[in-house]
Amino acid sequence: MLQQMKIVTDNRLLLEPLVRSAMEQERRMIALGLERTRSRIAEFEGRFQMDSQEFEKRLHNLELDETVEFSEWRMELGMLRWLEHQYKALSDARFD
Repeated sequence: MLQQMKIVTDNRLLLEPLVRSAMEQERRMIALGLERTRSRIAEFEGRFQMDSQEFEKRLHNLELDETVEFSEWRMELGMLRWLEHQYKALSDARFD
């Protein structure tokens, strides 16, 4: 569902490039965060010889004990989803 956000200004010619630039900079920062998060998740998957989908399934089914490392892995997966949503929101935004 498309939603609109309205910015009111007396000087669109000045403000629009600033907003575009800020959004692009934020998108690049989120992309770096995604890269780091995916790398960290790959480390967990390698260390425990299981992919994240299997990890979450086993954790949900109480087949794994909650350890510090598993908590960190779970938080990285949550961060990945959050960053992906932010990245998509910025990538899908457009100016009319």
